[in-house]
Amino acid sequence: MFARAPGLSVRSAGTSRDARRKIGVPDLRWADLVLVMEDKHAQRLRAEFRDELRYTALHVLDIPDDFQFMDPELVALLEERCAPYFEGTQS
Repeated sequence: MFARAPGLSVRSAGTSRDARRKIGVPDLRWADLVLVMEDKHAQRLRAEFRDELRYTALHVLDIPDDFQFMDPELVALLEERCAPYFEGTQS
């Protein structure tokens, strides 16, 4: 949902085995910042990609991962919780 936001370059990927696009080493090496919805997502990333995350900021948004894709409530929560991380990056 942030793909067209000015001043941002974003990728979206999941942490579960059945994710449509699973996060990988190239994504983490590319990223300056990784935002996840739940702590279990951060734990999975730390367990699988400990070395790659050493130089990448990882933050948990504390949003339950039980919404449907692009649910209006989810979109509002993501906009609200992501905003502090994007301050000063958007034109």
